[in-house]
Amino acid sequence: MRFRAKIDHVLTFSRIVQTVEKLAKQCVIRWSPDSLQIICPGGENEGGVQVWSGRGPLQKSLFSDYKIESGSNNEINMEVATEPLYQALRSAQSSPDVIIKLAKKDDHAVLNFDVQAVSQQGKTIQVTHDVRINVIRLSEVEKLQEPQCPEPDVHIILPPLAKLRTVTDHMRPLSTLLGVSANRAGGFSLKIQTEEVAVETVWSGCDVPKITYDDEEGVQADPEEWHHAIVSVKSFLQFLSSYVVSTTTIACICQDHCLIMYVYIGEVEDHGGVLTFYIPARNP
Repeated sequence: MRFRAKIDHVLTFSRIVQTVEKLAKQCVIRWSPDSLQIICPGGENEGGVQVWSGRGPLQKSLFSDYKIESGSNNEINMEVATEPLYQALRSAQSSPDVIIKLAKKDDHAVLNFDVQAVSQQGKTIQVTHDVRINVIRLSEVEKLQEPQCPEPDVHIILPPLAKLRTVTDHMRPLSTLLGVSANRAGGFSLKIQTEEVAVETVWSGCDVPKITYDDEEGVQADPEEWHHAIVSVKSFLQFLSSYVVSTTTIACICQDHCLIMYVYIGEVEDHGGVLTFYIPARNP
C-alpha cells in the first residue's frame, strides 16, 4: 500500500479541514487514483450534521505528482482525527513545497507531511509532521451512505456566509432553534421565534438557480411562497464555519425535513470541488 502526492494548494486544503474540524473530531478520507472524498457521517455531533465532498474535483485541484497503490482497486480509506490533521496543514501554509505520504511510525500508519520551511537565519530546513490514522476496509466505508432526502422545495444562492455567520451569532443567545426560509423569487430569511422574542433578518434579490420543479398536479407554485425548516442554531453555525473556503453556496430547503447546502470550493465554473452539508430539521 503506497500513497504520495505534492500539495499544490495547502491553504485551500487547510481551510477545508478547518471547516470539517469545527464539525467532527474524526473524518473519513477516501483516496483513489482519480478522486478524493472527505466524509463526516454525523454520528458524533449534536445536530446530526453530515458532510460529504464529491469524489472527483478535489484531488485534481489540490494535488500534483499524485501516486497511489493498494490491493483494493488502488483505493486507500482512512479515518483520521481532524484537529492534528488541521494543525499539520496549518503549520505548512507558508511552505512552497509540501509532500504528503502514507508511512509507518512505531508500527502504526501515519500521514507524513514533509514540509520545506525557512529558518529565522534564512536557511532552508525540512520539517516533518506525522498524523496518526486508521486504515479501514472498503467494505466498512461502503456502509456509509449519503442521506436520502425528498426533492427540495426551493434552491437559492446564499448571501456571503461570513455575513450570515455574523447575523446568526447575534441570534444565538436568544434561542437554540433557528428558522431558515426561502422562496423562488430570491428571498431568504433567518428567524428566531420564542414566547419572549421574535427576530428576523430578510435578504431579497438573491440569485436563484434555474431549476425545473415538479409541483403537484403540474400546477406552477407561486414563486413568492416561502418554504421553511427549523434547525439547531449550533448546527447552522457549524455549517457557516465553511465561510473560510466558500465562494458560492447553494441552499436547498426540504420543507420541515432538512437543509442541503452545497459549498463550492473555488469558482463554480472551475469545478474545484463541493462540500455538501446535510442539516436535519428540528421540531419547534
